[in-house]
Amino acid sequence: INAEYMGTVKRVIEMSSETKVLNTKPLNPFVGAMLTDLYQVTMAYGYWRNSMHEADSVFDLYFRQHPFEGEFTIFAGLEECLRYVANFRFTSDDILNLMKKFPDWDKSFWDWLSGMTCEKVRLYAIPEGTIVAPRVPLLRVEGPLAVCQMLETTLLVLVNFASLVTTNAARHRLAVGANKTLLEFGLRRAQGPDGAMSASRYSYMGGFDATSNVKAATVFDIPMMGTHAHSFVASFTSINDLKSNMITDINGKECDFVELVLKYRHKLQRNNTNDGELAAFAAYAQSFPRNFLALVDTYDVLNSGLWNFICVALALHDCGFTARGIRLDSGDLAYLSKECRKAFIKVGEEFNVPAAKFTIVASNDLSEKVLWSLKEQGHEIDAFGVGTNLVTCKTQPALGCVYKLVQVDNHPRIKVSQDSAKVTIPGKKEAYRLYNSQGEPVIDLLVQVGATPPADMKRILCRHPFDATRRCYVTPSKIESLHKLVWDGKLTCSFPTLHEIRSHVNTQLSIFREDHLRVLNPTPYKLSVTSDLYLFLHDLWLSETPIAEIQ
Repeated sequence: INAEYMGTVKRVIEMSSETKVLNTKPLNPFVGAMLTDLYQVTMAYGYWRNSMHEADSVFDLYFRQHPFEGEFTIFAGLEECLRYVANFRFTSDDILNLMKKFPDWDKSFWDWLSGMTCEKVRLYAIPEGTIVAPRVPLLRVEGPLAVCQMLETTLLVLVNFASLVTTNAARHRLAVGANKTLLEFGLRRAQGPDGAMSASRYSYMGGFDATSNVKAATVFDIPMMGTHAHSFVASFTSINDLKSNMITDINGKECDFVELVLKYRHKLQRNNTNDGELAAFAAYAQSFPRNFLALVDTYDVLNSGLWNFICVALALHDCGFTARGIRLDSGDLAYLSKECRKAFIKVGEEFNVPAAKFTIVASNDLSEKVLWSLKEQGHEIDAFGVGTNLVTCKTQPALGCVYKLVQVDNHPRIKVSQDSAKVTIPGKKEAYRLYNSQGEPVIDLLVQVGATPPADMKRILCRHPFDATRRCYVTPSKIESLHKLVWDGKLTCSFPTLHEIRSHVNTQLSIFREDHLRVLNPTPYKLSVTSDLYLFLHDLWLSETPIAEIQ
């Protein structure tokens, strides 16, 4: 590799970096131009060799089928996509590494690639946190063919997992209802640190209330929650393990906390509970008198853990503090929660303390299916800690977004297939959401850019893209344009906060009909096209499909 040439490449990149890279760095340090599939680079070289690299192109990013056997999906990952686009460039080290891999390629290509940015790219997107339908472009990417092609892989990886986790989180929220607390406990089970950080962010976006992930909580400003593990309980063997019997009460006065704990143990006639567990709870309460929540299933919930917690909670009350509650991590969660609540109510009445409102948290490999089952059984659980099944999306680990070319130099392009699910809808399109008289979304309509958009209270024929018999007239009470210009060589919008997107998700779930969101046999939400787009699609489909000859 010519050293003088590489010096020129480095200077070009340094000049580019001074003028074009915005102060919107990707959230993940791995995200950049080199996070791509090899065929994006080889296609870029092919376009360049054939002088097609500057051809004006349009790509659609969309998915074909809702995940989790449901009928709704929440679009997420837009902010990360924009950060990626804003910082898209190949560094001198990137160019050097690629040149080593492909020494036979024309060296002028590397000069061109070193100056590649997204300054000529336009990106239209649906607002992050919006419920979306299959085939509706989540992103419409316009610009030079080679650049737009190079963006494919990273845009897909940034949207696929984010949308999947956010949707999964929203489904868990629907399962427990609006008044229960959802805690994301998935860090240790996630697919690596990157998966863990993304899962924490998008679980919160989808409706979870807090995370146990300390890093994610501090980086993304997410509420942080957690208690202790069984190891903390098992590390104590007796009350003699405590280094001090004292606690500072709410008024700043020292009092013998252990004496109070043992007094209530005697009053409740629970002297046979596990001594080490009682000591662990007392130690934890001494450390966190205002936030005492104990894991009670290390030995026996109903014969030890529950009553050891109550003894410590009553002692805290005498010192002016109110215990938070308990966590159940094994066993019959519905039954145990009800038995614990009965005990709390009884103790509260006997000692005139607010024990009936102690929080009961449940964990133990929870999933959407288990949450629905618990609801059917009836339970007294206030908060749910969900880990593995949430962050890994165990029931469906991939969404399956695709990125398809739909137009080049104003010529519509189509991908045809014997499987109609894989046939693309050609040309540049805009999406509109049509609402009924009750203010509910009823159908999403794809319209060719430049065509007359739908109007409020004006009857319009909506057609299924591929089934001629499925069509309907809609007179919408309200029209919502879904696509917004978010990048036009530079950012054209500000990033909403994570809390604002979370609120938008909640609003979306509240306005869609319940039958679209239900877990069993949900009603499909309709996607349609205008009559003009339907005819345009099928004419192009026929013209691009060879006619077989049979002899």
